[in-house]
Amino acid sequence: MTFRRVIALLSIVPLAVLAYTKLVPEGQFRTPGTALPAPVREVGGGAPADAAYSGGTPAGAVAALRVVAEGLEVPWDIAFLPDGGMLVTERRGRLVRLAPDGTRTSLTVPGVAPRGEGGLLGMVLHPAFSENRLLYLYQTRKGARGWENRVVQYRLEGDTLTEMAVLVEGIPAARYHDGGRMAWGPDGTLYITTGDAGDPPSAQDLTSLAGKILRINEDGTVPSDNPFPGSPVYSYGHRNPQGLAWDTEGRLWSTEHGPSGPLACCRDELNRIVPGGNYGWPAITGAEVREGMRTPVLQSGDNITWAPASLAFWRGRLWFGGLRGESLYEVQSATTTPRLYQHLRGVLGRIRTVKVGPDGALYLLTSNRDGRGRPRAGDDKLLRWAPVADLTHVP
Repeated sequence: MTFRRVIALLSIVPLAVLAYTKLVPEGQFRTPGTALPAPVREVGGGAPADAAYSGGTPAGAVAALRVVAEGLEVPWDIAFLPDGGMLVTERRGRLVRLAPDGTRTSLTVPGVAPRGEGGLLGMVLHPAFSENRLLYLYQTRKGARGWENRVVQYRLEGDTLTEMAVLVEGIPAARYHDGGRMAWGPDGTLYITTGDAGDPPSAQDLTSLAGKILRINEDGTVPSDNPFPGSPVYSYGHRNPQGLAWDTEGRLWSTEHGPSGPLACCRDELNRIVPGGNYGWPAITGAEVREGMRTPVLQSGDNITWAPASLAFWRGRLWFGGLRGESLYEVQSATTTPRLYQHLRGVLGRIRTVKVGPDGALYLLTSNRDGRGRPRAGDDKLLRWAPVADLTHVP
């Protein structure tokens, strides 16, 4: 483990905050009961599910969207501060701080080298952040050994990052498939998603950190009960996982981008993660089955792309944002008969991050300025979404 100290103060650039309330007409709060074709109605293992995409707008459900901040540049992750403020990472390498009174400041994180899908990506606060002010960032850099992703710990003092410590390094990086999501598990360890960095066979190589879900202690050491002794690898055979969430039973779930191209398409996944599990990439995708490999609980089929870039457990269900799908997706009954509902389709454009706030609302980040979307006025945005009624779906 490498430790470094940042002595110089980082520059802080004050920015204005624009925040307003916007109510979305009820007709735009959609589920895809009739909007999407039948081929997407599949679950893990390929078994047909009549209600995999089902429903219609539940009676009385009204969604309220409030723009918390706009004018962000490819925002990637959110963290909620004890004082009621928020932090947002921007892929270009900036950390934006939103104060409770609406003021905004930003600082440039040292060493970040944005390239393609890489840059400043995931972020978590230490569980005891109020006491120790520790912040963890997933970032891309170009070093002496070439391009890599790494997990770095800082201390946030006011609007300054100090006491840099590199906890994980040598994660392969590329223009595509950099993973980057991090989350604290119920067991107090840190889970990290990594992509295959454009090298599919590396996902099956247990000596590589590419195409994996990693698990480390808060100081970067390897937990003694990891499935592969001495290794941070928790699961493998992943293409580009970018969502992590636990349900009330303590089960770990992850979303993952499926393949694209003329010979294979779509097959985005929702997986139930188990220690040491092999999730098949590149040997199998979608509903394909092979001994010793795990198929997804839910997958998008051969004709529909979600491009799922996040995951949250909220109101008893799993939720994730869709980039290419341009929707907020809800998974009901993931452990029995999965049903997938689609909300806000086309209302916000590309939705990257979905995170539950301390106020019980769902917070969303758009990604319309990443070169693949259609930027709208004010993009990119951080939004708060809190339906006035519970989203109760009746099959």
